[in-house]
Amino acid sequence: MKFLGTKTYVTTDDLKIAVNAAITLERPLLIKGEPGTGKTVLALEVAKALKAPLIEWHIKSTTKAQQGLYEYDAVTRLRDSQLGDERVKDIRNYIKQGKLWTAFSSPERPVLLIDEIDKADIEFPNDLLQELDRMEFFVYETGETIKAQQRPIVMITSNNEKELPDAFLRRCFFHYIKFPDQETMREIIEVHFPNLKGRLVAEALKIFYDVREVPGIKKKPSTSELLDWIKLLLNEDIRPETLRETDPRKLIPPLHGALLKNEQDVHLFERLAFMARRQGQA
Repeated sequence: MKFLGTKTYVTTDDLKIAVNAAITLERPLLIKGEPGTGKTVLALEVAKALKAPLIEWHIKSTTKAQQGLYEYDAVTRLRDSQLGDERVKDIRNYIKQGKLWTAFSSPERPVLLIDEIDKADIEFPNDLLQELDRMEFFVYETGETIKAQQRPIVMITSNNEKELPDAFLRRCFFHYIKFPDQETMREIIEVHFPNLKGRLVAEALKIFYDVREVPGIKKKPSTSELLDWIKLLLNEDIRPETLRETDPRKLIPPLHGALLKNEQDVHLFERLAFMARRQGQA
């Protein structure tokens, strides 16, 4: 199994190397990077390229590691026993398989995405160490051991919201997705908007990267937000000449709601535009 990229996802050489290294080593691939740089989509594209089943486990702040293995519904079993339900005779009727169980029991080697692992409690990664290492776990209620038929390709994403434990990091192959440079971003835009006029792309990229570099900006716009902005520019038929006249430090960009996602940043750009106008009048 080797990942060579796909037509719908622009992959840098170092990212391909990281994916293939993790597959060869049979270790989880831990992917970090700014939000919107395609960390989650990467797992979808790897599964598509390798023609492998994709199993997605999206982590929330309330997610517990045990949920990835299985959950035993003792409350429903108690209620059913009070009602005389025949199902209570088989405890398996009350065990819900988690995403790891699904991945371990897959007849084909799957891609298992553990998305945004840093959203969970700090102990969450450590609670999965043994299961990801040995590719097996024990079900206490039934007394059986669930072993992986084939070792899944595990891909774990993190937005760097909190530090991950060293013991967990040691077991992963790590890759940081750098924010795309302008040349790579042009390729990404070409994938989503084929045959888009070069002048519009050039002006949009200039404004986009200027916005990202404005001192004091709280949330820099991401790749996905750039694509949304370009879609709006096309829909509203904004001309390249209009964008060329726009300097983010002097004039807030058109349809800026696609790029600026909090009031602090909007106010920052409004102040910069106001100060630029005052200086122009002086």
